[in-house]
Amino acid sequence: MTSSTSLITPELVAVDLVAGDRTAATRQLVDLLAAAGRVTDADGFAADVAAREQQMATGMPGGVGLPHARSAHVTAPSLAVGKLAQGVDWGAPDGPARLVFLIAAPAEGDADHLKILAALARRLVHESFRQSLLDAPDAQTVAEIVTREVVPS
Repeated sequence: MTSSTSLITPELVAVDLVAGDRTAATRQLVDLLAAAGRVTDADGFAADVAAREQQMATGMPGGVGLPHARSAHVTAPSLAVGKLAQGVDWGAPDGPARLVFLIAAPAEGDADHLKILAALARRLVHESFRQSLLDAPDAQTVAEIVTREVVPS
């Protein structure tokens, strides 16, 4: 199964996420990871992400949420992406998030998730990158843009 090695696949993208708060938005992305077999315990991983969010809000300027966690429940480094028509407060100074990137990393892995986080953050400062994701018509396009722009080759 080659898709398990890809950081992001279309099945890990929700282009029409609807959520009232960041907990609900995160949970929907966690469920995508679980459905894809990348998370063995959705509740456990959701709790790990929530604990990380309590340490520090992961909202970024430009309408972005970047929840992330290392967890024993994660089987492979993964990135789930959600696009929200109605933004959700993620603790960013400039308002709600419309793009959410959930980074899931295995607990016993190395610092790969930090490399992913850094690469993603470098791209997210560019409005053109954020806009290309917001404009993407489907999950396949979102996955292709992120893979091309973020994933180290």
